[in-house]
Amino acid sequence: MTHARFTLDAKSGGARRGSLHLDHGPVQTPAFMPVGTAATVKGLTPRDLVEAHTQIVLANTYHLWLRPGGELIAKAGGLHRFMHWDGPILTDSGGFQVFSLQERRTLDDDGVTFRSHLDGSTHRFTPENVIAFQEALGVDVAMVLDVCVKLPASRPEVAESVRLTTAWARRSLDAWSASSTAVFAIVQGGLDDELRERSARELVDMNFPGYAIGGLSVGESREEMERTARRTAALLPAEKPRYLMGVGTVRDLLTAIDCGIDMFDCVYPTRCGRNGRAMTRSGEFAIRNAAYTTDLEPVDATCDCYVCTTFTRAYLAHLFRSNEMLGPRLLSYHNVYLLNALMRDARAAIEAGAWAGFRDAVLTGLRGEPSDET
Repeated sequence: MTHARFTLDAKSGGARRGSLHLDHGPVQTPAFMPVGTAATVKGLTPRDLVEAHTQIVLANTYHLWLRPGGELIAKAGGLHRFMHWDGPILTDSGGFQVFSLQERRTLDDDGVTFRSHLDGSTHRFTPENVIAFQEALGVDVAMVLDVCVKLPASRPEVAESVRLTTAWARRSLDAWSASSTAVFAIVQGGLDDELRERSARELVDMNFPGYAIGGLSVGESREEMERTARRTAALLPAEKPRYLMGVGTVRDLLTAIDCGIDMFDCVYPTRCGRNGRAMTRSGEFAIRNAAYTTDLEPVDATCDCYVCTTFTRAYLAHLFRSNEMLGPRLLSYHNVYLLNALMRDARAAIEAGAWAGFRDAVLTGLRGEPSDET
């Protein structure tokens, strides 16, 4: 019962080129999803996102539940109309907040109770009402409520997160009723191979339209993330889309594509943009550095976005040093454009059977990316 249909169009090495057809249009994969937590990708208009070749955006159930609330969004005609974004939307379930707001939540077999970070009010999330909320928003992909643990964690903690994630996925599947919204499950298991295999096997048996790899980018090293993502992807059905949650650097995206993963999301490009960190095909740099105050080159000479074809590094450095709001906006636009262009070029390389050469060329040219601890 879903409008989601995935076709695997080409492979090159471990990399996959696919098409995910959703209620609000197709998504060509590999695809990066900018994060619009509160129904906005920070600093960018829907028109900006279209110009930057964004195909699909991500919003967050927990934050929209608290503010402005599902009733108002439904009255506005659904999340697409409310935020004036015509393309597909995927919503996270609030499962990440089970991890990130540990001091503000109480977990039990039935669900999770949050104390709002806004006003201290309590809110009860269950697998059923989280699916119902996302369906009421009219989103294209709804994620199941899951339990993500911070790493490192003890094996009993990780095993319990797998147990609850499986039980809640089954309840989410039973609660799913809107054919226009596809429901994706989330594989947990930390860095434990046996628990990852158990989680994947139990969820695959339920035959969801798509599967996410969760529980990574939460404290492990880059090497641990790659090993676990690669092993987990191999456990998932080849005919279903695979989504790695929470990755957004150039290096991590290329590595994840090489692992056979199709979809990604992260706040990284817009957070970098707001903080003056420019992303390029040859690495990253801080635009506030003194070296750029007189640099009349574009942010990235290989990029054809509006920012790189119009403004100089010196101008952006001036905006940031003057605390002008245009600086974060322009750099966020460029960073999102860059990752979307990277995905476009990755798709072309996979179609041409030239993935390994493309991957190696980009990775060899990278410098100045954050370390595993960043």
